[in-house]
Amino acid sequence: MRLLFVTLPIILTLLSCNTNKNDKALTETTTKPLEELPLQKPQIPISKALVLGMFNFRTDSTFTKVDPQYTSKTIYLNKEVDSAFVAMRKAAEQDGIYLKVISGTRNFSAQKAIWERKWKKYANLAPKERALKILEYSSMPGSSRHHWGTDLDLNNLTNSYFSSGEGLAIYQWLTTHANDFGFYQVYTTKDQGRTGYNLEKWHWSYLPLAQPYLEYYNAHITVSDIKGFEGADQAQAVDIINSYVNGISKKSKDATLTNS
Repeated sequence: MRLLFVTLPIILTLLSCNTNKNDKALTETTTKPLEELPLQKPQIPISKALVLGMFNFRTDSTFTKVDPQYTSKTIYLNKEVDSAFVAMRKAAEQDGIYLKVISGTRNFSAQKAIWERKWKKYANLAPKERALKILEYSSMPGSSRHHWGTDLDLNNLTNSYFSSGEGLAIYQWLTTHANDFGFYQVYTTKDQGRTGYNLEKWHWSYLPLAQPYLEYYNAHITVSDIKGFEGADQAQAVDIINSYVNGISKKSKDATLTNS
């Protein structure tokens, strides 16, 4: 019993010292400026289902609806992409530029509907030429970046709109500032040897997520995974993965992103 009375004050003293140290550490951490605190990027839930568009983005917790004030219809994006777009949109507004999302995430079935409508439209062409005609501007289901929730179409779907007036002002602002928010134009002109889709001035990709998604796609998807729609048998003939999925601008391929 005597030993207990002797050791108890020692234990209480040690506990008090530890508590003071922990309180001091907590105070030092919480009083640091936000920019000095370590930022940990959450793990990206990449899967074959995601990169092929075989999932329900409307119920997936990593996706969200785009604010109606920024679009004229119901559109979903990955939550991180949506936040980056809102920040970019607000910055653009300060310069008198108004960005509007006209297309975002599309799953396999949505892309299939677009593809098969055009497949019927060009029924007079031979199968390979038929596929190549559609691939000027539309992806085969299972090969579209729009499956990922990382890519969005802005304001208008014609290149001519961005060549003059309001459209030109929007495009000039995007080419100057969009990279600062993680967005890159992936389908530029082909004067540097880019393959695949034609020029799309409206299509912007959020590379902090799209880069690892593309890396995963290349490591896990083969042409045998491109199936389940009319004309799917032409995927190998048109070299869908090498020429189209990887047919992005050199700037996008070479981009080094600090938050990726």
